[in-house]
Amino acid sequence: MLRIIGGKVYDPANNIDGVIKDIFIDNGKIVADAQGGRTIDATGMIVFPGGVDIHTHVAGGALNFARAMTPENQRVAAKFMRTAETRAGIGGPTPTTFATGYLYAGMGYTTVNEAAVPVLSAKHTHEELRDTPIVDKTCCLLMANNEIVMDLLEAGDYERAKHVVAWMIWAAKAYGVKAVNPGGVTAWKWGKDAKQMAEPVHGYGKLTPSMIVGNLARMIDEMNLPHPLHLHCNNLGAPGNVATTLETMKVLEGHRAHMAHLQFHAYGGDDWHSMRSEATQIADYFNQHKNLTCDAGAVLFGNAVTITADGPWQHLLYQLTGRKWGNLDVENETGCGIVPYTYKGSNLVNAVQWAVGLELLLLIDDPWRIFLTTDHPNGACFWRYPEIVHLLMNADFRKERVKKLPPKALSRIVLADLNREYSLYEIAIITSAGPARALGLPHKGHLGIGADADIAIFNQNPDGEHMFRYPRYVIKDGEIVVEEGDIRNVRQGREFVVKPAYDETIEDYLKPWFQQYYTMSFENYPVEAERVHGMQVRDL
Repeated sequence: MLRIIGGKVYDPANNIDGVIKDIFIDNGKIVADAQGGRTIDATGMIVFPGGVDIHTHVAGGALNFARAMTPENQRVAAKFMRTAETRAGIGGPTPTTFATGYLYAGMGYTTVNEAAVPVLSAKHTHEELRDTPIVDKTCCLLMANNEIVMDLLEAGDYERAKHVVAWMIWAAKAYGVKAVNPGGVTAWKWGKDAKQMAEPVHGYGKLTPSMIVGNLARMIDEMNLPHPLHLHCNNLGAPGNVATTLETMKVLEGHRAHMAHLQFHAYGGDDWHSMRSEATQIADYFNQHKNLTCDAGAVLFGNAVTITADGPWQHLLYQLTGRKWGNLDVENETGCGIVPYTYKGSNLVNAVQWAVGLELLLLIDDPWRIFLTTDHPNGACFWRYPEIVHLLMNADFRKERVKKLPPKALSRIVLADLNREYSLYEIAIITSAGPARALGLPHKGHLGIGADADIAIFNQNPDGEHMFRYPRYVIKDGEIVVEEGDIRNVRQGREFVVKPAYDETIEDYLKPWFQQYYTMSFENYPVEAERVHGMQVRDL
């Protein structure tokens, strides 16, 4: 049992905005009252629900690929020394698994969503998630370039395609579905891409990216998945991609969807020299269409490693930068690309990208529908979130930073004209309550009776970056895991998965497909339940 008394509580899911309130914990849950146990006097401190990261990349084959490609990052990264509670590890843009858990917990985050998992490598991903301590996990299954599903949609067999998707969600022990550059990663196997939503995917007669997006969104709604289609749009990162993004949003009308790292999809211009922000246009459409949520995918200046299933984009980034590059194909399912990258404040394109992420967070009026991310490690490392929080909360500081951008960038952005400042209540929404709701995790992101006792306690400080970088206490499932900046208790987090309904005879269709096209036998494909630590299954 644990009592937190005298703290100023921010619990947006329960409409509590900076109220002095006591919180009681028993058996890992928030309760109405508790006697005995330890008491934390939180007088003069603020109390938040534990943070929830709706879009991050922290486990799986792509991360190991990136670690192997960037030994220089490992050599200069922050080192974690072994203690009585923690293992030795390495930070950096691609930290080791257990260091990832320590870093998230050390920032007040208690739940993360691994945003891209192919079925073929899901077993490995779950092993790494198991090795990521303290935080609870969900993961999204990559599906928009799965050739079995695409062939069925091309043939007009929607119902069978839906059963295949449902079967694969359970086979991968996933929580949701991720679509990356629908059709474009398949086309990349022929050196092509899919930049036009209405044009057939290379190798197909009539299947278009719009058809893939629309059908996947419909399937997920019909399956009643708690989280909607998690979508990385076509034409990521390219000048003028605002047109593709708006076209995609129109395809999604009538269905739920989560637009991943929206910053990378909000650019105007005809080429890199004329690239400009189109955050205003995107935000105007987004504000009027309540079926959509998004995460920012904000960029911060400094070193990063770009990791994505969007192989064609990664090859283009390699051509643009001359940096080292890796690309691999996950047979019949998806792809992967890695390019180390450095965002520079003196670079016109990078300056626009930096501004666009902040503009979207300030222009989208409902904080319940846009969430704080950097598409870790693509835009910046996740432990730099407090820097973004300070930029959102302090307009004067933000404007001083804008003045340091290249003069050419100032005419391409609107950030200098935005005076909005986030309140602590709104920060609690975009870092915890909002993403928990969008993920469909009713026991996360709030401090009401029955919620998981995941709590972050901060010393109140006008410097938002300092305040949110160093929580005084972090509590996971009712146990103090961080105290005075030190990891005190390394717990094993759980994984949440869904089991959609499907026709079990779909396996009779899939087995011959595997026999002909896969290097792995069908029996070895699904993830065994024992590989998923603390698995919590939601039957649908």
